[in-house]
Amino acid sequence: QVHLVESGGGLVQPGGSLRLSCTASGSIFSINTMGWYRQAPGKGRELDAQITDGDNTNYADSVKGRFTISRDNAKNTAYLQMNSLRPEDTAVYYCNAIIRTTSMVFFMNWWGQGTQVTVSS
Repeated sequence: QVHLVESGGGLVQPGGSLRLSCTASGSIFSINTMGWYRQAPGKGRELDAQITDGDNTNYADSVKGRFTISRDNAKNTAYLQMNSLRPEDTAVYYCNAIIRTTSMVFFMNWWGQGTQVTVSS
């Protein structure tokens, strides 16, 4: 079993910054891609940023130049540094990871429980 735990969400004023963290724990053999998704009220879940185990990154156009994804493989942790936040960034942010556990020979998709980010004055 694997658990992804996010932290770092909260209330911030427009133009402010937040740093989200996501730590994977459990019977982990290997972690491939880790990513951050958002889901605003009444909308579907959308990809913000991804990072591979080789540190290749991919960003949604709406966050390029403002958000930076990184990871610490020794800690099984991914981070999302969010700068120049806008009211439209308000959403629940979910961590995603593609993980192979010690009992499997294939990778599976795992999700965290989400953390609320609210950008408001």
